[in-house]
Amino acid sequence: MNELRGMPVVKAMKEALSQTVETLKTANVTPKLAVVRVGARGDDLSYERGIFKRFEGVGAAVEVTELPDDVSQEALEAAVTALDRDESVHGILLFRPLPRHLSEASVKQCVSLEKDVDCMRDENLARVFLGECPYPPCTPQAVMELLHHYGIELTGKRVTIVGRSLVVGKPLSMLMLKENATVTICHTRTKDVKAECQRADIVVACAGVAKLLDHTFFHDGQVIVDVGIHSTDEGLCGDVDLSGCDTLDIEATPVPGGVGTVTTSVLLKHVIEQAQRTINT
Repeated sequence: MNELRGMPVVKAMKEALSQTVETLKTANVTPKLAVVRVGARGDDLSYERGIFKRFEGVGAAVEVTELPDDVSQEALEAAVTALDRDESVHGILLFRPLPRHLSEASVKQCVSLEKDVDCMRDENLARVFLGECPYPPCTPQAVMELLHHYGIELTGKRVTIVGRSLVVGKPLSMLMLKENATVTICHTRTKDVKAECQRADIVVACAGVAKLLDHTFFHDGQVIVDVGIHSTDEGLCGDVDLSGCDTLDIEATPVPGGVGTVTTSVLLKHVIEQAQRTINT
């Protein structure tokens, strides 16, 4: 088994993005992401730290708006609207899920389509399906960046995606179809997930179930992309159990250290690209 690690992808992206940021700064533009966080959940704080590290590494800026758990709908929408109107902000990231008393659908409408750098808005998601969205959801785009980095061709390949969420599975299928892959999506009603995985050239696991797929789902020559991440008593794991795959001639992303590592770099890339658009219009 050969590991497809995310860090080489991150390093390659950082080199290119750093140069773009330097060019933007000569035009007095610093790419800036506004993060809106309600409360202080541990996973949100961890992601926030990762964002700061990745953005500061290339000279981009991050601004965090922290609001209490009991913030009103009106106050949250006012905060997001103010950030959207701020010309120094090029992208807005709303940490989700929100507390139950808040309407996520309503808040998302306060973010303009141009600053929706993680594809929260339904309109932008529709553009993914049309093949016209400049900023697809970061995790599906991270999968694509990883495959491109390692020279894994999609044209004519059979791809099985295990998971049909609007966050990963469905948009990823559209991105892969755009590159001429033949895509099958498996879900809870699929009769034989194992058979669908075994006939694929590339398997993507994004079902949100820890160790759902094991070595019996795979065969030599496949590429396995694990998007899942779960915290267990033994530590972090993905949707794929690679423990029995050592003897297989496959390429696979580890968890941690795989797709998740690239996701924050995709977010950075989207913010920088939006900053570029502001000086080109």
